[in-house]
Amino acid sequence: MKTAVVTGGGSGIGLAVAERLTADGYHVATLDLNPSVPWRGGLGGSSPLASTAFAQVADVTDRAQVDAALAAVRERLGPVAILVNAAGVDGFKRFTDLTFAAWQRVIDVNLNGVFHCIQAVLPDMLEAGWGRIVNISSSSTHSGQPFMAHYVAAKSAVNGLTKALALELGPAGITVNAVPPGFIDTPMLRRAEEHGRLGGTIEDHIQRTPVRRVGQAADIAATCAFLVSEEAGYITGQIIGVNGGRNT
Repeated sequence: MKTAVVTGGGSGIGLAVAERLTADGYHVATLDLNPSVPWRGGLGGSSPLASTAFAQVADVTDRAQVDAALAAVRERLGPVAILVNAAGVDGFKRFTDLTFAAWQRVIDVNLNGVFHCIQAVLPDMLEAGWGRIVNISSSSTHSGQPFMAHYVAAKSAVNGLTKALALELGPAGITVNAVPPGFIDTPMLRRAEEHGRLGGTIEDHIQRTPVRRVGQAADIAATCAFLVSEEAGYITGQIIGVNGGRNT
């Protein structure tokens, strides 16, 4: 049974991915600053994570913490075969008011955290000659987003990193893909709506979405579940949007 690590697995998209991979039969470990968030029953009934998840507290911007968490994962579950980078933070600030510290924080989590986690798991994948890496980016890399320059820049870099690593690691049996979610109903989205940062309500955005609904974290999880499977072995370097048709 393969071991999967999901960063940002304490809530939102990361939690949904961890639940789905657990339900699909993988050993799953989560890395999150706050893994104590109660598991929700996102797949019907009680969450499969309630009794099986191996949650590790780690800040993905701190390589020492990442390495320590992965050492614990390997001791408990074995070498890491699958990595889903879902940890992330948003930010809203007019560019002229954006401090470098705020810029750096968003870059650190959304881009440098991906760097640390990929580099830390690669020895396992290279030794096995098999690996799956999925990076959660953002549909804002296609459309742009005002007042989120730091976030869009970081997520755009994640897409570029994905393409570069796909070429570099493909000969070693490792695929690397990115999933840029569209308008997904997560705690992050609800906070943005509460603070009036969406340019309208969630319902307003639903009416602008071709499939006429807000996305669910489970939609992203389903895509990740396919990309980490054996069947997806001929797919790498791809940016696979899950956005209800908002970005085509």
